[in-house]
Amino acid sequence: MNELIIIIITGILGATLTYFISHNVKQGPVRSSALLSLLVGLFFYLFPEVLNPYLTKNIPIVFIGASFIGMVSSTTHRNYLSLVFAGTLFSLIYAHKNHIFEGFGGALGALAFITLLASMGGLEIISKGNKKIKAYLKSRK
Repeated sequence: MNELIIIIITGILGATLTYFISHNVKQGPVRSSALLSLLVGLFFYLFPEVLNPYLTKNIPIVFIGASFIGMVSSTTHRNYLSLVFAGTLFSLIYAHKNHIFEGFGGALGALAFITLLASMGGLEIISKGNKKIKAYLKSRK
C-alpha cells in the first residue's frame, strides 16, 4: 500500500514538474522531460539502496512516463488539476498493469496519452455538468 502511494506521488510529480519547468521556466517540453527524467534516473542509479528494489526499479519508469503527460501544450491544458488527475491515473494503471505488453515499444507514451485524454475529457464533462446545474438552479429562482 505504501509503495502504491509512492508510485502515485511519483506520477503526479512527473507530470506537474515537467509542465512547470516547460512553461514557467521556458525550457520546452522535451528538455524539461529529459532533464527531470535524467535526474531521477541518475539518483536511483547512484543510490539503489535508498528504497526497496521494487521502488528503485519502478520510480524512474513511472516518472518518465508521467513526464510525457507534462509535455502537453499550454493551449490544450486547462489547469494543474488535470495534470494531477492524469498523473494519478497513469500511476494506478502502471501499478496494476498486466505483463502481456512487456517488450512492446511505446507503452509509456501510449499510456500517458490515454490518461491525459481521459483526464481532460473527464474534467470537461464535470465542468459542463456544473454549468448545467448552475443554469438550472438560476432558472428556478
